[in-house]
Amino acid sequence: MTDDTGSEVARLLRQRVEMGTAALYFDGLTRAEALALAAARRQGAPRASSSTMREAAAPLDVEGRGRPPSPPPSADPVQLPDSYPGLRDVALGCTRCRLAGGRTQVVFSDGAEDARLMVVGEAPGANEDETGLPFVGAAGKFLDLLLATVGLSRRESVYICNVIKCRPPGNRDPLPDEIEACSPYLKKQIDLIAPEVLLAVGSFAGQLLTGGQKAPLGRLRGEVHSYQGVPLVVTYHPAALLRNAGWTRAFWDDLQLLRRVMDGTR
Repeated sequence: MTDDTGSEVARLLRQRVEMGTAALYFDGLTRAEALALAAARRQGAPRASSSTMREAAAPLDVEGRGRPPSPPPSADPVQLPDSYPGLRDVALGCTRCRLAGGRTQVVFSDGAEDARLMVVGEAPGANEDETGLPFVGAAGKFLDLLLATVGLSRRESVYICNVIKCRPPGNRDPLPDEIEACSPYLKKQIDLIAPEVLLAVGSFAGQLLTGGQKAPLGRLRGEVHSYQGVPLVVTYHPAALLRNAGWTRAFWDDLQLLRRVMDGTR
C-alpha cells in the first residue's frame, strides 16, 4: 500500500469520525497494510510514522466466572528496580497474585520508552496473553489509526500498557487484591517513562487513575485530570468504539483535548 493510498484511507477515517459513522473492518488487513494505515497523515498535523500493531479486544469467554481462591499472602512489599530493563525483568517473573498461575506470559508493554504519551488499558485479553504484547487485534489497529490522526505512533511517541499485566480468566474484572499486587508496576512505569500526558482508555483504567472514582466514564471524559502530577485524559476503550460507532465522535474530541495538552494550548 502506498503512502498516497494510506493518506486517502486516513481522510476517509476522519470523515467517518466527524460524521459519527466510524464502522471499520480490520480482519482482512495484512500487517503491512495496517502499518501503512497507521502511518497515514492527518491534514494539518505532524506526520505520524508507522507503528507496530498491537492491542486487541479479546473475545469474551465463560471460564473463571466464579471468584477464585485467594492467593497465598505475598512476602514483603515488592522492591522494584529503578531501571527500566530491571523493572521489566521483575514483572516478567512476577508471581505476586493468582493470575500468574493461569497466564501464558506477562504482557508488560509496547511502544517507545521515551514516549510523550502513555496509554493505559485494563488488562490483557486472550490475544495479548498469547503474544505478550498489549492491544494486538482489531481494537489495537483502530487505536493506532486514531492516534495517527493527531500525529502520534507507538513506534516513536506512544507507550502502551495495562493496569494488570496478566490475563484474568474469562476476561473478568481484576479483583482488588490483584490490583494491589500489580499496581506498583504501573506506578513505576509512569515514573520511569515520565510521559507528558496519560490517556486512560475504558472505565476501569479511568476510574483507577482518577483516584478510584466510581463515576461513569461519560462523566470522567472531556476534562483534564491529574495522576501523580501528570495530566490525564480519560476516554472510551477502542473496543467499545467497534461495538458502538456513536462513541467515536467523543473519542475524537478527547484526542483533540489530548493534543492541545501536549501542544501547550490547553
